[in-house]
Amino acid sequence: MPPTTPYAGKFSSYSNNNNHPQPHSPYRNGTAPKPAKEIYNGTYSSTENPYDVPQPHSSYRSSSVSSVTPREHHYNSSCSVSENPYSPPQPHSPRQHSTSCPGRAYRHTSSSSGSEKSCRNNSITAKGRIYSHGITASYGEMCYHDNSLVSASLEALIQHLVPTVDYYPDRSYVFTFLLSSRLFLHPYELMTRVCHLCVEQQRSGDTLLDKIRFREVAPKLVQLLTEWTETFPYDFRDERMMRCLKDMTHHVARGDEYSWRAMQQMTQRLIKRLSALGQYEEAVAALNAVAMERPASLKSKQASGQRSDVMSVCDDPFILAQQLTHIELDRLSFIGPEEFIQTFAMKDPLENHKGFFRKRKTSNLEAYVNWFNRLSYLVATEICMPVKKKHRARIIEFFIDVAQECFNIGNFNSLMAIITGMNMSPVSRLKKTWSKVNTDKFEILEHQMDPSSNFSNYRTALRGATQRSETAHSSQEKIVIPFFSLLIKDIYFLNEGCASRLPNGHINFEKLWELAKQVSEFLVWRQVICPFDRDRRILQCLVTTPVFSEDELHLASYESEGPENNMEKDSRRSLRSSLLHRENRS
Repeated sequence: MPPTTPYAGKFSSYSNNNNHPQPHSPYRNGTAPKPAKEIYNGTYSSTENPYDVPQPHSSYRSSSVSSVTPREHHYNSSCSVSENPYSPPQPHSPRQHSTSCPGRAYRHTSSSSGSEKSCRNNSITAKGRIYSHGITASYGEMCYHDNSLVSASLEALIQHLVPTVDYYPDRSYVFTFLLSSRLFLHPYELMTRVCHLCVEQQRSGDTLLDKIRFREVAPKLVQLLTEWTETFPYDFRDERMMRCLKDMTHHVARGDEYSWRAMQQMTQRLIKRLSALGQYEEAVAALNAVAMERPASLKSKQASGQRSDVMSVCDDPFILAQQLTHIELDRLSFIGPEEFIQTFAMKDPLENHKGFFRKRKTSNLEAYVNWFNRLSYLVATEICMPVKKKHRARIIEFFIDVAQECFNIGNFNSLMAIITGMNMSPVSRLKKTWSKVNTDKFEILEHQMDPSSNFSNYRTALRGATQRSETAHSSQEKIVIPFFSLLIKDIYFLNEGCASRLPNGHINFEKLWELAKQVSEFLVWRQVICPFDRDRRILQCLVTTPVFSEDELHLASYESEGPENNMEKDSRRSLRSSLLHRENRS
């Protein structure tokens, strides 16, 4: 088969370690990374198979939700209301702009009398003071370093989000604050306060003048709400958010017909997006219900040759890797960026609306982790099911080739799931089977995903795939699907390793910039449309074929290759008794 990508067959093409000797498998001693622990038992929810037809959300995914540059927030008073809020922002550097106060609320005021406390180093500063590493300045309750916001009070941050006639917040600030504000207050509370402030700031006591002033600010308020509904649509599954949006639509209708029509169109797009989400959740729930069926009893393993396996449905590794990429991108596209932060908000001691976050599940993120687990168990099940050793060896070699194609495509999540499944102890203990397999390619792939040095080899490969995506000449080259559990881990430790509030009570906005940077990269990867043709039969097989539980895998492994020691013999007896007891109870 000719190379399918510029990286086809070159396992180290993303890495600088091309001449690295063939490493010993880092997982061969039973230290394989286990599938990520399931967070939810619940699934998603439709009667419609989402893999039968192109997804209704595809138009949303193609709307370029470009990556923001969170660390580069600047005052932008000339933001055009008519411009597409999702057009790629022009690259800019803080040092290209004036060092005058970026804070809207204080941009026309002089330095505060006396001195103010710097939020960055807790030293006393005047309006601006030059240090060896840049300029740190405080403006009211907002603190900047080199013209980049580093900390502020919650009230000042909310005020900074509110548009006025001559001011609109920078796109990167809007994304960053809307993403992470839920660590400190409920999205409904934030929306209520922003809308209230926007209206109240236009009041002068003169009804006619108030109407004229609100008409001038209405387009910018609509733009802010549009960015909110397009980037964080799942916030509006809360009925209170929709009521607030409806109230603002009525308020805008009294002042500006153009803005009212824009609000109507925005609401229609939002409802369509939420409807697509509901259909998707129902469809995946139905698929998961089918997948929960158990395989044929292990007592009849000799008859398992009649079972329809993956290779009987698709024996081309590249085609299977393409279909895995379809599933990955489909499920990625429904993960809301706020879901990464919701997981922290649920347990943040500063959160005072815990009921909301218990109700608001991060279901799409967790369901994607569950998909990783399923694929790992599917690989292990497919290997352990065949009775004959040569069949098991052939399936192992097939999945090695699938993993290679996943790497070439840039699908690191499926790659890691396959490696994880092949290194689960029920598979790795099949020594007679592995003796029939050429493991050279597998060891190279394992080396690429080696967890040592904080997955340094994988991170190098991910950077290479990202650079390829940025300069892509074809839609296939744009695909980057990260090892998702590691992405979650990175964001988790970023959150845990940095305080959300500083000793003076201000919000640590430097932390919020970094969280936004991580999540915005994910948004770029998520928006890619899979260029490969769908094969419904293969997709159906991958998402619905029943898989063994961990105990069933161990017992199937012992049925394939008998116990080697007394410990394994005892384990087999215990598993047989346990599984037989469960079957009798059911």
